[in-house]
Amino acid sequence: MEPTQAFDPNRTVMSGAPAAPQSGDPNRTTAMAAPRSLVATITPGREATIANGPAREQFLVEFSARGQAMPGVGVSSARAPLNLCLVIDRSGSMEGPPLEYVKQACSYVVDLLSPNDILSIVTFEEIVEVLMPPQRVTNKQPVKDGIQRLVPGNTTNLYDGLSLGAQQVASVSDPGRATRLIVLSDGDPTAGIKDFSALVQHAADIKGRGITVTFLGFGPDYNEELLAGMAKRAGGNYYYIPRPELIPEIFRTELEKLMTVAARNLQLHVNVARWVNLRAATGHPVTPSAREFTIQLADLEQGAVLQQMFDFEFPQHPMGWYRVASGRLTYDDSTSGRTESIDLDFVMEFTADSARYSVPVNVKVAGAAEIAAATRTVEKTIMGLKSGQLTGQMALEELQKTQMLLIQEGRTAEAQEVTLAMRALQTGDHGQAEKTLMGTVVQLDQGKRST
Repeated sequence: MEPTQAFDPNRTVMSGAPAAPQSGDPNRTTAMAAPRSLVATITPGREATIANGPAREQFLVEFSARGQAMPGVGVSSARAPLNLCLVIDRSGSMEGPPLEYVKQACSYVVDLLSPNDILSIVTFEEIVEVLMPPQRVTNKQPVKDGIQRLVPGNTTNLYDGLSLGAQQVASVSDPGRATRLIVLSDGDPTAGIKDFSALVQHAADIKGRGITVTFLGFGPDYNEELLAGMAKRAGGNYYYIPRPELIPEIFRTELEKLMTVAARNLQLHVNVARWVNLRAATGHPVTPSAREFTIQLADLEQGAVLQQMFDFEFPQHPMGWYRVASGRLTYDDSTSGRTESIDLDFVMEFTADSARYSVPVNVKVAGAAEIAAATRTVEKTIMGLKSGQLTGQMALEELQKTQMLLIQEGRTAEAQEVTLAMRALQTGDHGQAEKTLMGTVVQLDQGKRST
């Protein structure tokens, strides 16, 4: 069934009271019908807004993955089998400790995989090669021996390395597997297609084929804007690794996330009703005049919640209860092995009663909006440091506000990253601060948090 077939965003819900909130309170978080792995809730900023006049309101959508996150990858008997490809930069700049730590980390990954997992390995420099085609990890030592024999080459052909890695995972015909490319690189692309926009679009195209890509960048010279931009469009994670010896630990973190994925290939299709304009969808570019659009969301691990904010504008909306937008989330369910869907209704009352539309914004929605605003502030701080428009002290003052907000909203992991960036600024290392903050932006834009 086509995503838009089952709902009409222009249909008036009721003229007197909302149909969806059974409690009679439309401002309460409303649970949708729950498939096996995900449940969805929608919370409007206010229960009512002004009718027949300019108004603007926000909605917070939360997707929660059932189950508890595993305490460690050792407890993995119930997890989905993996289809994993390691895409390893072995260009000349990787010579020495960087490549040796990558070898160590990749061998560590091999040890963690089960005989039911499928692994492939691609290496890239000027030439891209398949070190190991997709196969079950039944005999680990030969795989680790092959990794240890890697030697540095010449320039960096990131585009073709990604293409060849995607080919490997796409050749495995098993939709029940958690599929991921993990790319390790320490520098700018210097061979093949090097254009920023083309590379970012390439990552988006790979994601469109149902393949999520995580990027690990390390060293002082890599292009954090490029890798972060590619990670955002590829639906995966982004890690800045300030020292090569941290690679194995970050690999462990990424693999644990992959082993607990509850839902993959999340696509949210939204239809906007008449008399309504969409102003923004946090973390995603949208056209304000668009009546329908689709955004791709990050894979969601067990026990995690993904928050997505929508900002709607109502220039001259008539009075009454209305569905201002309809949505459908489709995703691959790791529990059932099927493609599941959740239908969403964005409902708002339009009234002339100022006492109703002037109430404070829902606390949870207000907090999510502040996080979204802080994310854009962090981006501006990065750009200000790069351009020289901000001094280290000015950046510190901005980041202190963001740090406090993140702690207040329970985003401790991102708050710790901001703390690391502030320490780098205090030592005069603007480059490390910028790279660390770029990772913070990617994580906040994904909207994921652990419960």
